[in-house]
Amino acid sequence: MTRRDSRDSFGAEGTLEVGDRRYRIHRLSALEQVADLGRVPYSIKLLLENLLRHEDGASVKAETWRPWPVMRPAAGAAREIAYSPARILLQDFTGVPCVVDLAAMRDAIEALGGSAGRINPLVPVDLVIDHSVVVDAYARRDALKVNTTLEYERNAERYRFLRWGQQAFSNLRVVPPGTGICHQVNLEYLSSVVFTDAEGAAYPDTVVGTDSHTPMVNGLGVLAWGVGGIEAEAAMLGQPISMLVPPVVGLRLTGELPEATTATDLVLTVAELLRAHGVVGKFVECYGPGVAKVPLENRATIGNMSPEYGSTVTIFRSTLRLSAICGSPAGLRRAAHSWRPTPRNRGCGTTRQPNPPIANGSSSTSRPSSRASPARRARRTGFRSAGPRRCSPKPSALASRSRCNCFGSRWAPRLRPGTRAPR
Repeated sequence: MTRRDSRDSFGAEGTLEVGDRRYRIHRLSALEQVADLGRVPYSIKLLLENLLRHEDGASVKAETWRPWPVMRPAAGAAREIAYSPARILLQDFTGVPCVVDLAAMRDAIEALGGSAGRINPLVPVDLVIDHSVVVDAYARRDALKVNTTLEYERNAERYRFLRWGQQAFSNLRVVPPGTGICHQVNLEYLSSVVFTDAEGAAYPDTVVGTDSHTPMVNGLGVLAWGVGGIEAEAAMLGQPISMLVPPVVGLRLTGELPEATTATDLVLTVAELLRAHGVVGKFVECYGPGVAKVPLENRATIGNMSPEYGSTVTIFRSTLRLSAICGSPAGLRRAAHSWRPTPRNRGCGTTRQPNPPIANGSSSTSRPSSRASPARRARRTGFRSAGPRRCSPKPSALASRSRCNCFGSRWAPRLRPGTRAPR
């Protein structure tokens, strides 16, 4: 939505000053005339702020809040709203087809005489490649290096296409294979708790992802859940998600875990309790004095279990301490990637050994797919795949374990936990 489309029927728009910067925000206090905010759960307040910010007189109207009931399970279930997430999280099984669809739309609009540059995601999209890596090597020090090298070799065409897509489409970022699962990357590097955009607005970080375990980041206080590929693609193109305001079930935590108990004990107990209560299609919100005793790792694990007992989310309130852990000091600067392509990285800057070791520790023979000459393979794939391995000396991607900068600096965020990059 552009600023020209936005409305502010309740006068909620205001300014927040943080240091020497000013952010445009929407204050929920403007809704006190139509809602008892003291009795509205935290998760529903995130939805209310989303509606205030996206009021356009079409999908979101002022009548949406008149009257807004107190969010009890029975009272809120029938209210339909149009929800617009701050960003989209994709993994490769569903993300690659989405990029293919965008490319096809560009071809179609060019065939009609239009400009291909008009086709872009309207919402920031992060595509994490994590579902296709095969374990060829294991129980050895170089297992990650060997598996990642083979992954690039087997799926070279896919990665050339994704690298093109990342350069062709704005608002699309790709995290390379061998970095981690999409939920880990989302939790540690992509989530910012408070999202800021180029127009100077600050608002809660909200996500929909194409994986059922997207609620893992609920442990940070980020409202996130999994959707299908069609819903995610529609949200990428700016179409709000039509949904009913869900009932909210509170989970009160007291005390702390006894000695020798583990996170597994905790989450299995929570899952058993919530299955017995019945939370399918509902929001679960954790609160109470015991929340402070639950570390971030356990909160994320509880959120990750949401699909196991059927809830949409299992959310905790966010804190500034957790924001700092995720590289977002004071929650007001998004942990952004520095996507700067360099001339050197037009192709793969890495070479590999012609015969990588296999899992049993011996040397393999030449692979059938690699019988072409090195020059021919380089012309076909864009990879220089013969000779000794030569990785970029620069720190590569999200963590030090990703040692290969095969797809250039546009593939690799130059951030580590606790750091921040310019927008």
